[in-house]
Amino acid sequence: MQIKMPVDDETINGLHVYDMVEIYGPIFTGRDAVLPKVVKCIEDGTCEEKGIFLKGTAVFHTAVSPAGIGPTSSNKLDIEGSIPALSEAGVKMHIGKGSLKKETVEALKKYNAIFLVTPPNTALLTATMKSKRVVAFPEEGMEALHEVEVEKFPAIVAIAHGESIYD
Repeated sequence: MQIKMPVDDETINGLHVYDMVEIYGPIFTGRDAVLPKVVKCIEDGTCEEKGIFLKGTAVFHTAVSPAGIGPTSSNKLDIEGSIPALSEAGVKMHIGKGSLKKETVEALKKYNAIFLVTPPNTALLTATMKSKRVVAFPEEGMEALHEVEVEKFPAIVAIAHGESIYD
């Protein structure tokens, strides 16, 4: 299934565990260093003034390095810990690798968001990237919040509507 960003609830409702998707359009990237900062700006109500608009977006758990993009483990404390707040703020798709805690699965269900896994193949994923720009927190370098424009970005739905491929 092709998903054009931003994604809406109707599209999310139609996705199920094991569905294969291709993502088209802008997605955010972030991991340990920057996701807690995004959560802080959600709590402070300062995201929009920083140019961070989260409704209908996706966050890929990666840094943007000269070598390219590839998933990091999503169950790291600062990454997984950000998923509930990001979902409540409007992020609909979290992309990475690894299993997530039951509480995180429940938060995804509550906010009608999903978790996707993607192949840990930097060459493949980097080839889908058409452009990139730093959106916020440039002091984090390659771990800053980036927006990357992707085309044919492959992923598999791993957690949706309270179900998980890891159960």
